[in-house]
Amino acid sequence: MRSRAFVAIGANLGDARETVRQAMDDLDRVPQTRVSARSSLYRSAPVDAGGPDFVNAVVELETGLDPQALLAELQRLEAGAGRERPYRNAPRTLDLDLLRHGDVVLDTPRLRLPHPRMAERAFVLLPLAEIAPEQVTSLQLAQVADQRIERL
Repeated sequence: MRSRAFVAIGANLGDARETVRQAMDDLDRVPQTRVSARSSLYRSAPVDAGGPDFVNAVVELETGLDPQALLAELQRLEAGAGRERPYRNAPRTLDLDLLRHGDVVLDTPRLRLPHPRMAERAFVLLPLAEIAPEQVTSLQLAQVADQRIERL
């Protein structure tokens, strides 16, 4: 059975724009998965973190992988892009967050679905609203209106 999933992509080290574009292409090559929609790229200030501005996007996937298998693929792509985790919210070469996986609700030490902080972040909500407006409410957008973000 195939599921509709959404993944947030972010980077703020190296050539962040190219890294995000490459991640979109790489996600289309994940087994049993295809990218069905891609948002524009956005620039946003780090939230709860330091370092340079982030380049962000969201993709919609059609996948035959279960949430844990998809998460493993996302982490494999992050590692391939040189992702290190020296401390919480450190600057990163690539960050891939699984936002939703069908209607799955999950709360494990490794994965929470839907993503617990997605509604607090303009860098997730604006690109998500661009490709899947039914996934975002006007109230959610209003609550993040004070966060600095621009479409590139």
